Amino acid sequence: MILQSRLSLVVVGLLAVGVPALGHPPSRVYDSLELPSKILGVQKKYAVYLPPGYDQSARKYPVLYLLHGAGDDQTGWIQFGEVQHIADRAIAAGEATPMIIVMPDASGERLGYFNSVDGKWKYEDYFFGEFLPTVEKEYAIKSEKRYRAVAGLSMGGGGSFMYALHHPELFSAACPLSAYVGPLSLEEFHEDLKKHNVPFEEPQLEPYLARNNALRLIETMSDKEISAVRWYIDCGDDDFLYEGNSLAHIALHKRKISHEFRVRDGGHQWSYWRSALPEVLKFVSAGFHQP
Repeated sequence: MILQSRLSLVVVGLLAVGVPALGHPPSRVYDSLELPSKILGVQKKYAVYLPPGYDQSARKYPVLYLLHGAGDDQTGWIQFGEVQHIADRAIAAGEATPMIIVMPDASGERLGYFNSVDGKWKYEDYFFGEFLPTVEKEYAIKSEKRYRAVAGLSMGGGGSFMYALHHPELFSAACPLSAYVGPLSLEEFHEDLKKHNVPFEEPQLEPYLARNNALRLIETMSDKEISAVRWYIDCGDDDFLYEGNSLAHIALHKRKISHEFRVRDGGHQWSYWRSALPEVLKFVSAGFHQP
């Protein structure tokens, strides 16, 4: 009885700190995988988290596309976001379902998750035309919409908004964190492009902004399209992007579109996003399950 009690305490202790249960293979992370892109004409890197027991399982898994911010690359969520540790703990505690987490690289001279204004760099076309289909064939991923979610921070939060709004038929949930929702006016957009020496022609700006600004899309898309995605928006009260996130919340609220909006103490920093990730994993897992 004493031995059995001690063994039970050991197992409980392992689960509490996020170590896989005894005899269960641990999770794995690969942070420098590569995918050749015909659309972009370059090799693009990506990282992937495979949940505990992945190699010995015959099942397929839900997938979360987790997008990094400007200044990072596909390793950001691994190195600074501690995604392996946080996901292991959430899965071991039963707070998240085992899932594959895919982290693409949107760094480099051409930065971001969108197609460029001049149409010469088509990252979004790459993501949906090459990256997503290739990854979902390479790994044991369930390909139905209900098992696919997207989340990200800052620039990646903007990518989360755009990808889910552009393709509500593909994602069951979107979780923008401290998101850059896009320029708040055409004038601001104009100045941003000039500041960063981005080539453009004036007639391109208005249609581009209309398609790649979360606030514009929330105003113009149908209730059915926006409501096809479960939304979780989180931004710190000291974040310089607080205004845009709040405006997105207000726009959704005015249209009576169901969503979760969190404002917590904190700024635009990794400690905030690490504290957000467990809730993101819970939120997307709730959609992966049967109601």
